[in-house]
Amino acid sequence: MQEKQKKPTILNVPNVLTIIRMALIPVYWALFMQQQKIAALCVYAVASLTDLLDGYIARKYHLITDFGKLMDPLADKLMVVSVMLSLAMTRVIPWAALIILAVKEGLMVLGGLFMLGKGRVVYSRWIGKAAQTVVVSSLILSFFDDFWHRVGVPVHLIALWLGIALAFCALVFYAVNAYKSLQETNGREEKAENTKKN
Repeated sequence: MQEKQKKPTILNVPNVLTIIRMALIPVYWALFMQQQKIAALCVYAVASLTDLLDGYIARKYHLITDFGKLMDPLADKLMVVSVMLSLAMTRVIPWAALIILAVKEGLMVLGGLFMLGKGRVVYSRWIGKAAQTVVVSSLILSFFDDFWHRVGVPVHLIALWLGIALAFCALVFYAVNAYKSLQETNGREEKAENTKKN
């Protein structure tokens, strides 16, 4: 008889990397506020690297957990909004970009909590990862805004707005899929209820 596959524990390598990424947020802020921008950028780069690693390890070694599905994207959102806030405070990026993306991320968190209350866990899909990659890249480029100003082409801002556009496409994608998922669940429940009555 085939042995039943064990469910991965919460305390595994991908989840530890996610927790480390969240712990790096105050480290980033401490360095940034001390005007150590290159060191802060390195911290952000390391945090972004842990995002790539935890997803890869979780999939390769079948260590995907509900905790990781929820906390991994949340850690990404908190880190990205933190970096955007610091760059907006120093007028490297416009406040409008931060506000728009923060609203989108807030809607994603609320939607995720709503779906969790319905017994469904929403986790990152390819379009969300693509948007995240473009936004992260644009923020890294933003640390070299003086160079882009000298060149005369705000590459960092172009990439940022592209990332925000992709993020809203991802929001629509998640919303449509969540609606379909709820409809399917309701349909199964109604079918089961009718079967019981009959």
